Amino acid sequence: MKRLYLLLFLILTQACASAQAVRVAVAGVSHGHSGWILGRGRHDDVQLAGIYEKDTALAGKVARQYHIPQQQVYHDLEQMLDAVKPQAVLAFGSVYSHREVVEACAPRGIHVMVEKPLAASLADGLVMDSLARRYGIQLLTNYETSWYPTVAKTFQLVEDSSFIGLVRKVVIHDGHQGPQEIGCSPAFLAWLTDPVLNGAGALMDFGCYGANLMTRLMKNRMPVAVTAVTRQYKPDRYPKVDDDATIIVDYPDAQCIIQASWNWPFSRKDMEVYGEKGYIMAADKNTLLLRNRESAPAVARHITAADIPVYEDPFSYLAAVIRGKETPPPYGLYALPNNVLVLRILEAAKESARTGKKVLL
Repeated sequence: MKRLYLLLFLILTQACASAQAVRVAVAGVSHGHSGWILGRGRHDDVQLAGIYEKDTALAGKVARQYHIPQQQVYHDLEQMLDAVKPQAVLAFGSVYSHREVVEACAPRGIHVMVEKPLAASLADGLVMDSLARRYGIQLLTNYETSWYPTVAKTFQLVEDSSFIGLVRKVVIHDGHQGPQEIGCSPAFLAWLTDPVLNGAGALMDFGCYGANLMTRLMKNRMPVAVTAVTRQYKPDRYPKVDDDATIIVDYPDAQCIIQASWNWPFSRKDMEVYGEKGYIMAADKNTLLLRNRESAPAVARHITAADIPVYEDPFSYLAAVIRGKETPPPYGLYALPNNVLVLRILEAAKESARTGKKVLL
């Protein structure tokens, strides 16, 4: 009898957890990061209800790989939305497809999280922003660096203490050896190296990180100017897009230098923040270097989520936002106002690289 009661208790507990889980669907699976949600396993916060992918061969391959029932696989986006009725959709197709996803989801009151950047162009981003506001949905943009404890700690030190004083210069490096070099799938490469479907090459793929982080540091202040230089070091591999970009974002009292590349000797995502009195260097997800006196050596600190409140899982954050447990600040890394401004910076960077001139904002 005790075993029966225990079994009933477990069933009821799981049923309650399932009822509380946010129902999500995936729109597109060509992005190399789609495995983050498809292979996430059982969690109480998010429940995968269906996937959409117009490429039938790719959809079948992914369904087999992640053991997704065939009845949860759709090849028409609107059909999936009406059949599955998700609370949120995760966009893992091309950056260009983000607008299509929002156009389908917003009128249905379905929240959306896209992989960075928000859109392939500023024009698309403004349409998405308008739709999200009109229909009152959350439209979040997911960046890996949003999960980093060192990034959250950097913001805290800049804002909540006088550790470095006023921010004067920020240097941000992002990228890797190249999408072909690290083994991105053919489906991923097909749009990632396309100037329309991705918006540009490394400039968009990794320049968005720096623009997002600096916009957060500046709390959505509009820069005064953007200057950018792009290079094609590997035209044989990436003939249509840049594979290296340097972007200088100027503010009246500060400057950000963004170095985005598919030519680093190894993967990197790091940030250096220099103030009047010292510096903070987020060398990676967990390593922070601090110095604020000329005579003092730099101090290395190991930072984890136990040291600073941060969601290390973007889907848990999405669930918390939908449930009303979290409200993204306008300048937050995931937030729509931040990411529209990111597109303004990137659009100016593309124009500057094309013309060879500084672009005033």
